Amino acid sequence: MPLLEVRELTLEVDTPSGPVAVVDRLSLQIERAAGLGLLGESGCGKSLTALALLQLLPAAVRLTGGSIRFDGQELVGMGERGLRAFRGGRIGMVFQEPGASLNPVLRVGGQVEEILALHQGLGRAARGRACEQLFAEVGLPDPARLARRYPHELSGGQQQRVALAIALAGEPELLIADEPTTALDVTVQAQVLARLRVLRRERGLALLWISHDLGVVAETCERVAVMYAGRIAELGPVRELFAAPRHPYARGLVAAVPRLDRREAPRGIPGRVPMPADFPGGCRFRDRCGDAHAACAEEPARVAPTAAHAAACWLESAR
Repeated sequence: MPLLEVRELTLEVDTPSGPVAVVDRLSLQIERAAGLGLLGESGCGKSLTALALLQLLPAAVRLTGGSIRFDGQELVGMGERGLRAFRGGRIGMVFQEPGASLNPVLRVGGQVEEILALHQGLGRAARGRACEQLFAEVGLPDPARLARRYPHELSGGQQQRVALAIALAGEPELLIADEPTTALDVTVQAQVLARLRVLRRERGLALLWISHDLGVVAETCERVAVMYAGRIAELGPVRELFAAPRHPYARGLVAAVPRLDRREAPRGIPGRVPMPADFPGGCRFRDRCGDAHAACAEEPARVAPTAAHAAACWLESAR
């Protein structure tokens, strides 16, 4: 049984022309202790997918279909009381902007201790010790002193490590990381990623890493799902997919990355991800695809979450 199993997840928003699926029958799964990268441009639906897993969707977005099972338990339709064991407990989440996700009026140690009290039931003294241990575990210097600081007194890298400590405080089995290193400089980003690799190995953590950065996904995950306009375009092992992408969108993403071992300049993908009201029928990438042909007006077969390596493309079907 996979640790996380998502089937036919559909999220809709209202547009002037009627409801549109911003996440359209999306299916994926993550095995225990495995890492899956969810890759794509801004506006592809990656963050909404992550929020849907914990039933934290904004009011304008509706979950209208599908199943989200964690360790065999269905989360869709589960009440708030039942979800408390998963939010911050069995499933930890690190959000895009650590400065925005931390409470500015509470000391960072208190924010970690709140999770320790809720999900581990520790007393005050035990919470303090556990908080300092977590800060040391995520690579923060002088944990006892830092625990007494407020978020604005920390650097961006320290804030990110505190957010990671909060996500780990409930001893989760799955960590969802939504572009958590985007705002960090490359040196601090490398330190955070190195620390995360150690934590995954020591704790046996499964990981869903959401990003538009191919290099970060390659460092953190074993498999990758490429997402475009609310659908999975391609799924496969990280090394194999990046070496030989099969979907035109995935090929475009790989071609846009600067490479020191090639002379040709990076090539961008023309256009941009359309707004939901402007999604074309059939393959949603066809208006930006140089390989589009008549069949692309019809939607290609979906990528099965159990596929070794597959792409939702008519060219792939003809292989």
